[in-house]
Amino acid sequence: MDWNLNLKRLMGEATQLVRSGQLADATRAIQQTLGAAVARHSNEPTPASAGATPLQAPSPAGDEAPRWRSAAAAQDVEDAVVIDRSAPTPQAEPKAPTAPRPAASKHPLAEPPGSFTRVVFTHPSARHHPHHYHLYVPPGATAGTPMPLVLMLHGCTQNPVDFATGTGMNDAAAPANALVLYPEQPHSANPNGCWNWFRPGDQHRGSGEPALLVAMLQDVMARHPVDAQRVYVAGLSAGGAMAALLGREYPELFAAVGVHSGLQAGAAHNVMGALSAMKNGAKPGAATHPTAEAPALPPPPMIVFHGDADTTVHAHNGEQLVQATLTALATAPGGAAQTVEAVHTGQSASGQGYTRRVYARPCPASSSRALPSPVVAEHWVLHGAGHAWAGGHAGGSHTDPRGVAATQEMLRFFLEHPRAARD
Repeated sequence: MDWNLNLKRLMGEATQLVRSGQLADATRAIQQTLGAAVARHSNEPTPASAGATPLQAPSPAGDEAPRWRSAAAAQDVEDAVVIDRSAPTPQAEPKAPTAPRPAASKHPLAEPPGSFTRVVFTHPSARHHPHHYHLYVPPGATAGTPMPLVLMLHGCTQNPVDFATGTGMNDAAAPANALVLYPEQPHSANPNGCWNWFRPGDQHRGSGEPALLVAMLQDVMARHPVDAQRVYVAGLSAGGAMAALLGREYPELFAAVGVHSGLQAGAAHNVMGALSAMKNGAKPGAATHPTAEAPALPPPPMIVFHGDADTTVHAHNGEQLVQATLTALATAPGGAAQTVEAVHTGQSASGQGYTRRVYARPCPASSSRALPSPVVAEHWVLHGAGHAWAGGHAGGSHTDPRGVAATQEMLRFFLEHPRAARD
């Protein structure tokens, strides 16, 4: 990354905070900028895909897409509306809502329909201030009409605008009238902007980054009419690993989980373990169990995409993600001890081959065979694909436009799995 551009961006954030009256946050941002500059000269960070500093930045299949957006896209970031949001009271652990929030109909939408807004968010338990997220509000949003909400977690060296561009999730969400929330990992939390999926303090319910991300989710749910039965989480690489953690730790909140080129929850607990898991898959027994505070519920259904030529996060991690879901489902109260598997093969419109494995609960003997079995997991193996979002747009980083339409398939899977259907 061009350090001068990064410095300019960070100082721009500080300027925006001053203009909004957040002088204390502006001071902290400036201090972090200067401190990062000193650290950069003494220990130059190397971009990494899933969070471990020694690795090179991932390269998408085919020609490498630009890491950041074009000059026109960069202008969009500068022109974005900035809203200051501060959590009103400290929370030891964010509570997951269990039903749509009818009170939202009494208030107008916090951000207008058809907008993509950058929000400044402060939370008392956060170690790094300030935090930001981008929120997409679909054009069809109306006050009082509950909408699905998708939490999207970017990969290393990415930002919310870059990730939204590369995945095209906003365009896909518009026909479904779904909100899309893109948290941004500050470089003060990780030099490469990675979610810290491998750090014990960020792997459990009610603490670290999981608590912060859920607090952001709750902030959106408090200000917009969200259907609490249709809240989903997805991510790429390090973001995918964090999405898996959130699904494990908050099964009562997330109706389904999507992981692209990521790792299973608890695959590593330090940097060396992360490097090993990324290259070879998690070691047997490495993954931890949910915290005792997590509800004893079946895991959310999961859809996984992984290229079998991924040299950054080995494809074995995708297999482990699916197996972890099936194992948790077999042992959870109300889960399924057995699943049936169906295998489909095909090609994307550009000719990239894939194998899609669908896992479902067996239909009861008394049910009609015309009814589909309840699907609990999908595993898409993308043949010849590297570490990149399949079917993504070249205007975003780490995308493979030749691949299957991962965004559309992921959103399709999500909307097929409202939480009420499995509780």
